[in-house]
Amino acid sequence: MKDRVRTASAALLFLVCVVTLTSAFNLPNRSPDLSPRLASLSRAAKSAQQRTRLTLADRVAYQRVIEEVYWRHRIWPKERPDPKPALDEVMPSAQLEKKVADYLRKSQALENYWQRPITPDQLQAEMRRIASHTKQPGVLREIFAALGNDPFVIAECLARPILAERLLTELYAHDQRFHGELKRRAEAELRTHRSLKDMKQTSGMYTEAEWIKSDSAETGSASADTKNIEAVKMNGSEWQERVEKLAGEFGSAKEGDPLGQIKTGVLSPLQEDEGHYYAVAVMKKG
Repeated sequence: MKDRVRTASAALLFLVCVVTLTSAFNLPNRSPDLSPRLASLSRAAKSAQQRTRLTLADRVAYQRVIEEVYWRHRIWPKERPDPKPALDEVMPSAQLEKKVADYLRKSQALENYWQRPITPDQLQAEMRRIASHTKQPGVLREIFAALGNDPFVIAECLARPILAERLLTELYAHDQRFHGELKRRAEAELRTHRSLKDMKQTSGMYTEAEWIKSDSAETGSASADTKNIEAVKMNGSEWQERVEKLAGEFGSAKEGDPLGQIKTGVLSPLQEDEGHYYAVAVMKKG
């Protein structure tokens, strides 16, 4: 027995398309305790805060060191007949310079646009977060060693790029100076397009998906009953989580059966996440 819900959604604002690439590392998943190393780095960082700023050339050189460690542990596909190339062949100096310039620009934007410059305490906290959440502690130790176990360099060249990206994404996503007009336009379009048929007439991207609950099947994509409709298989727990979230988007998340509380053919209020403004409707249940 399979439960199906077909949803139609209109993304009224498509801010960012994010593609995540995961590198494979030839290391065990067991995570030894890095707390002693981080404690010593944090103590040393206090005396390093007054150091002279790194030059752009320094940062590019340290970025190369970091990338060398990652590349050394990158598994080269067995089906590739050619040998694994050197890092310089896949990541030239210009690309390293671009990476450095990018995180410096984001750091400056935090100060210029939001008056939120990254502080030494934030960098130390980010170093601790990286160490406690890493799934590849061996690689992290190698990076620390490659950077001379220097807390100032580690904070500036490893922690700063990650922290700047996360803070900028969070602040930008909810800043009405950038998105206020788009939100007002999205709200106006929903007021004038209140039916399922009208959803296709909005300026947003219209998509349809069929959700399939099937505990006996693996989760992932599946063949849909209708052409151009994405089908997504879910196990019981995933199904429950998604349906409860969907009920919440309609403002009907109450005790009891969330699926039964969701009405078909009705548009949800305007929703917002870090990348979109959107509305959703359930076309069919069965």
